[in-house]
Amino acid sequence: MIPRYTRPEMAQIWEPENRFRIWLEIETLACEKQAELGVIPTEAVQVIREKGDFDIARIDAIEAEVKHDVIAFLTSVAEYVGPEARFIHQGMTSSDVLDTCFSVQLVQSADELLADLDMVLESTKARALEHKDTVCIGRSHGIHAEPVTFGLKLASWYAEMTRNRRRLKAARESIATGALSGAVGTFANIDPVVEEYVCEKLGLRPEPVSTQVIPRDRHAEFFCALAITASSLERIAVEIRHLQRTEVLEVEEFFSKGQKGSSAMPHKRNPILSENLTGQARYIRSFAMPAMENIALWHERDISHSSVERYIGPDATVALDFSLRRLNGLIKNLVVYPDNMLRNLNQMRGLVFSQKILLDLTQAGVSREEAYRMVQRNAMKVWDEGKDFQEELLADAAVVEALGEEKIRESFDLDYHLKHVDTIFKRVFGG
Repeated sequence: MIPRYTRPEMAQIWEPENRFRIWLEIETLACEKQAELGVIPTEAVQVIREKGDFDIARIDAIEAEVKHDVIAFLTSVAEYVGPEARFIHQGMTSSDVLDTCFSVQLVQSADELLADLDMVLESTKARALEHKDTVCIGRSHGIHAEPVTFGLKLASWYAEMTRNRRRLKAARESIATGALSGAVGTFANIDPVVEEYVCEKLGLRPEPVSTQVIPRDRHAEFFCALAITASSLERIAVEIRHLQRTEVLEVEEFFSKGQKGSSAMPHKRNPILSENLTGQARYIRSFAMPAMENIALWHERDISHSSVERYIGPDATVALDFSLRRLNGLIKNLVVYPDNMLRNLNQMRGLVFSQKILLDLTQAGVSREEAYRMVQRNAMKVWDEGKDFQEELLADAAVVEALGEEKIRESFDLDYHLKHVDTIFKRVFGG
């Protein structure tokens, strides 16, 4: 990822220093258990633990010659450890180190993302409660439908992010496995208890059947969880972008003092944060497909997945981390315009109450088909001629005969549409 969209806390997880430090810990822990089993001398483990280290520049130089990153790493470590280094990597294969390390890094990343989601949930809940009764128009197909509240929109976002958190938590658990099972996963040259010991120390579980690699359906689940979360971010971002349009202006991204919206037009205040989140979501979603394609490897393993994962591991997690932090700030600082919401709701001169009139007519004994025709003929006058819906209904003899003038007026009541807002909020937030 480029620095513009990278938080240091997430980037650090994918830095070579952290990766090689995890590799060294995997190798050292394996040596500890091998010593307990009498495979290698106890004295050697003490030396490996005390002297074990590496030099990143040296690893790069060795890899340029040998064309193998794990061998380059082991050679660098051996230069620090000395003769006892011959006991490192006993019975192991490169994938034992690479895959187990990748799992650790994905778990570390997941923990950062879960913390990000918690912040988003907290901010979204606070704004939802703030605007629980802020009336606005609900839209379908982009067209005015019926009244809702802005708090209900936020509650919907909160509920969806709660599901994303649950998915990511499950994906974290799924990916938290390690493998130290040898060349084709049979433990021919290493005891399974070594794998169990190393995994326990690293906070992982042993992979039940690892062939030579951890099955990639686990990784696909992880990256799909990220992709779904990113898509939810985009849903929120697109909603904000629509609501910020000049002719709508129901909400607006916070515009700081000194901020500039356009190099050409000094008046502009653009929804750049939401547009950025839309772009980030497209990017993060793109990693789900290669992650799924990585599931099908040849026989016990090949390395067709390897180059892909070197990209998507850091890029997807770094991008989602940035996006969640950006969304959190966007929601916390979002400017809401209740007066504009009410103005827009009334823009169509009462049409939003058409369904209530339709149902009233059916309750009064009119067939649904005829009731629909009665309501629609008056509604179309509002669309085509700019009439007032209630006035047209009161001037329609058939409607008045069926309902009476008082009943017609009573049906134009916002509270009717919002009477179950508390019920929905209890479902989402409890209490």
